[in-house]
Amino acid sequence: MSISRRTFVKGTASAALASVSMPAIVRAQSSDPIRIGLLTVKTGPLASGGIDMERALVMYLKERDNQLGGRKVELLVADTGGVPATARTKTQELVEKNNVNCIVGPLAAFEALAIDDYLRAREMPTLSVAAAEDMTQRNPNPWFVRGTSTSAQCAHPLAEYAAKELKYKRMITIADDIAYGHEMCAGFQRVFEDNGGQIVQKLFPPLTAPDYGTYVAQLNTNADAIFLGFAGSNGFRFVRQLVEYGLDKQIKIIGGMTALDESVLRNMGDEALGIVTACWYSAGIDSPLNNKFAADFRKDFGYDPGFYAAGTFTEAAVLEAAIKAVNGKVEDKKAFMAALKATKVDTVRGPVSFDEYGNVVGNVFIRKVERKDGRLVNAVIKTYPNVSQFWTYDPKAFLANPVYSRDWPPAKYIGK
Repeated sequence: MSISRRTFVKGTASAALASVSMPAIVRAQSSDPIRIGLLTVKTGPLASGGIDMERALVMYLKERDNQLGGRKVELLVADTGGVPATARTKTQELVEKNNVNCIVGPLAAFEALAIDDYLRAREMPTLSVAAAEDMTQRNPNPWFVRGTSTSAQCAHPLAEYAAKELKYKRMITIADDIAYGHEMCAGFQRVFEDNGGQIVQKLFPPLTAPDYGTYVAQLNTNADAIFLGFAGSNGFRFVRQLVEYGLDKQIKIIGGMTALDESVLRNMGDEALGIVTACWYSAGIDSPLNNKFAADFRKDFGYDPGFYAAGTFTEAAVLEAAIKAVNGKVEDKKAFMAALKATKVDTVRGPVSFDEYGNVVGNVFIRKVERKDGRLVNAVIKTYPNVSQFWTYDPKAFLANPVYSRDWPPAKYIGK
């Protein structure tokens, strides 16, 4: 089936009786479950992260006996395959066939862009994991909040760290040829060059590239380091080929928030040791909430949670807080959406709040791959607190520029 259904509601007989004797509005607020649609990816190169999204969300709901804000919950899961057209079709099925009250997801920025107009038209409250920049910037979607980050939100502080603390002067960027990769590399380039560095080469392999040999062979070896903006399993595939060519000894590697995610780090070896990345989450965050989450996830699945698992776990915490704020009355869409945007809650990633555009403000962590208890981990080595999507730039000036892309900001140092 294209949409798998997970029902966390018991006592259907009593619910049926209630449907006979109670007014419709009361039934909707008491006996009917809150229906959550999860848009994720379970097939293709992004599947490792998409599967983690589902696992973590199911875990969150089970821990609460499948109830949020005093109401029972039903989760409906749709596999988009990481294809924009499929993401749109699955969204329509969740909304029109399954009558969901809200959506969690999708995973990829290009999927979020593909369903943007539909979410607006249907006034569908959506808690996104995807990082599509302009949906919380120049063209904010009023039915959309993001508790993870924009594409560039973690790349900004990493670029400053690379220039100021790692002392890199000349760098290469490489990422999947999708909106997420373009935006992340553009944000990294902007801040790195604003801090005196130079991006001397930019490469964008296809998301489904079977091999990175031709890209490794093209690398400008007169560079200090390379920034990886890959998603899914592509990051570790590229690193392995870089090692095979022996270039890891010539060019240092740093990465964006998903390049060496915990969902793929478990498949890597010593080649990953010492690589620095930036993300709004690490399984190594030392807090009561995260220590429990990471331990429970590791117990259930045998590896540490990363970006994708923490993404839906964080969105679920935001969702629960908003449901409580409206006393479970999610059918009042405007009040429910206002509550989502007003949420301030402590989560496994730390405290989160939202700016006026619906995007999260929260901590960003600089991480370094180390070995702990026989496994590779992203150990936190520095924290940038309360990072917004605009970094240190004035929001109005930021929004006056074009959205981050392959072509903006202009590449002034390519080939030098």
